[in-house]
Amino acid sequence: MPPSKRSSDALTSLWRKRGPAALALWPFGLLFALLSRLRRTAYQLGLLTTVHLPVPVIVVGNIIAGGAGKTPLTLWLAIQLTAAGRKPGIVSRGYGGNSMAVRKVGAGATASDVGDEPLLLAQRTNCPVYVGTDRVAAAQALLAENPDCDLILCDDGLQHYRLARTVEIAVIDRRGLMNGWPLPAGPLREPASRLGSVDAIVLNGEASAPVAEVPVFRMQLAGERFHRLEDPGITCMASDLTGCKLHAVAGIGEPQRFFDHLTALGLDFVAHAFPDHHHYTSTDLSFAGDAILMTEKDALKCAGLTPLPIWVLPVEARIEPDLAHFVLEKIDGPPSA
Repeated sequence: MPPSKRSSDALTSLWRKRGPAALALWPFGLLFALLSRLRRTAYQLGLLTTVHLPVPVIVVGNIIAGGAGKTPLTLWLAIQLTAAGRKPGIVSRGYGGNSMAVRKVGAGATASDVGDEPLLLAQRTNCPVYVGTDRVAAAQALLAENPDCDLILCDDGLQHYRLARTVEIAVIDRRGLMNGWPLPAGPLREPASRLGSVDAIVLNGEASAPVAEVPVFRMQLAGERFHRLEDPGITCMASDLTGCKLHAVAGIGEPQRFFDHLTALGLDFVAHAFPDHHHYTSTDLSFAGDAILMTEKDALKCAGLTPLPIWVLPVEARIEPDLAHFVLEKIDGPPSA
């Protein structure tokens, strides 16, 4: 098992309970929580500058470290808001990319350049996508080059308070808040009470609703048809892979979600979990078998790394009730009678 994978597993195990290891880190967690609170207060009091853009900003984020389903939700919102006649642009930190500077995710960009999630968003939507550690600068560059853009979706960035936001959406997956302690003793970037100040909470999968007086929406990720990495025009269903010796690879926030999805499709496979945003090598994929199954996000980084056929499983978010309608009402107000 790669060292990074062992470290990721160790952290997740530590964060699931309030055991001796987490308790040993508790003083550092208190310090992190204090600094986090002071920083947010400084923005609230105007001691640190908040930048307001000329268009509404919808931030999709979470309060725990690691992925919880923010990118599928951002993708869904981009598609739904476009269908409603809006012209969204997307900004992201570009985690996993090799540049901290503002950059457009344009033709020829790779995951190592701009990050895997922004590249996926650019490929799956017709929206302009810009990355940069400074989300304000990324959004300003996007608007300068795309003056018809009438709203910004920020993929991650709940804690990026320099960017003023119109709507805040927090995503929670089935892991919940785990031990409920701040980093590094637990997974929390901000206290659980922060959920009470967002505009909406989206529960990914079988997540439990937290105690918060805000609207709650449920998201399910659905996908049944695979396509070949080297030729997306070649597709198959899970039943077509029955009897094959399969390996499943996932380097996402919670790899087990992907493996459980494959199991629900009736597939037998050997699971290989990697850290979120993992940069794959041919050694990682040196399996003996008939085929490899992957998420779209992982497949962006795996072309040409293995002689085995790679089958990619795109997923689509399904959200109830209508979150896009909720967001538009937050932005535009309720329709006039």
